[in-house]
Amino acid sequence: MIILHCITESKWNECKGKTSYGEESVEAFGFIHCSSIDDFWRVAPNFKSVKEPLLLLCIDSSKVTAEIKWEDHDHCGREYPHIYGELNLDSVVKVVPFLKNEKGDFVLNKELEHHDFFVKGRKL
Repeated sequence: MIILHCITESKWNECKGKTSYGEESVEAFGFIHCSSIDDFWRVAPNFKSVKEPLLLLCIDSSKVTAEIKWEDHDHCGREYPHIYGELNLDSVVKVVPFLKNEKGDFVLNKELEHHDFFVKGRKL
């Protein structure tokens, strides 16, 4: 299954050549925040005020070496994937831009509209 993580372009550029990412997040929160593709629109408003270009890491959860727990920390009735440890970067299968419309609202990338593209024969 593909899960998403939002990252600034500059932070992603810092990661190039490294094997893992997320030490700061793990230290601050205990995990790395992620989302399913279907629920990302719900968390996207959290990034509306970020002026720097953003990217979405498309992560193959089956390749993540750290534990992933699906949790509802906000008691909103939906569980989100949290990576409990640093993210091994070889689990990132695609990086796409975080698209916004003229109002600054998230727009789903064409690559993610048909996310069964990521897992042949199975809808995510």
